[in-house]
Amino acid sequence: MRINRKLLTNIVIHAILILTLIAVAFPIYYAFIMATHTHQDAYAFPPVLRPGNQLLRNIKEAWKRVNMGTLLTNSAIIAIAVSFGKIVFSILAAFAFTHFRFKGDWLLFPLCMVTQMMPLPVRVVPLYRMMANFNWLNTYRALTIPYLASTTGIILFRQFYMTVPQELADAARVDGATPLQYLWRILIPLSWTNIAALLVIEFVYMWNEYLWPNIATTAADMQVAQIGLRMLYTSERGAAEWNIIMAGTLIIMLPPLIVLILFRRQFAQGIAMQTTK
Repeated sequence: MRINRKLLTNIVIHAILILTLIAVAFPIYYAFIMATHTHQDAYAFPPVLRPGNQLLRNIKEAWKRVNMGTLLTNSAIIAIAVSFGKIVFSILAAFAFTHFRFKGDWLLFPLCMVTQMMPLPVRVVPLYRMMANFNWLNTYRALTIPYLASTTGIILFRQFYMTVPQELADAARVDGATPLQYLWRILIPLSWTNIAALLVIEFVYMWNEYLWPNIATTAADMQVAQIGLRMLYTSERGAAEWNIIMAGTLIIMLPPLIVLILFRRQFAQGIAMQTTK
């Protein structure tokens, strides 16, 4: 009876996982199918669920229609700069919160937590006025600097540094290491899993960012991939060319997918470390 019950439980769990996988993967599969067909087939009813032979033509058309090379380059520069900038500032802030005592330290961290409750749309108007006063609109500075401070990153590294034994810092101090040498030679090598996890999170987040780039940029050479996807929605035929739009979607989703595949093991380990603490 116990074996049958365990077998039944495993069957139910696997069935749920398979159904969840299908529900998550089907939109991606359907986007690929749409990208392989003509404009007429994209509006066929019932929908065509088998691949066509127009994928390369649709990709070339999407690439040419919105100057996809420039958009992808801008998105890559912004995502990489913000990801590495957040990692550096988060490590330094977490190191300060866990290894130093200073006036007001009991207040600064809760204030950082409060900023987590203020999403970007709440700060759009004052942030736009600030960027305009600095004459930073339509520049990489406006698209990167407002994102460099990360409460999420500070929490991620702070929680990890709090688990590092104090004896390790004391031993480094006895050996004559300065605080920055201790950070560089000991803590950072121990933090590679957390660094990879934050890199994946921030790269995907910045790659998919749409609202602020749409507000802060008007020049065509400074726009990002997500804005290009919206531009593909505008069709000269009157009806949206979903085959071209889905081809552009496949192009745009490829870079974050590559990053996730490259760092998937470190990302999973970093998330698991935080959930078990």
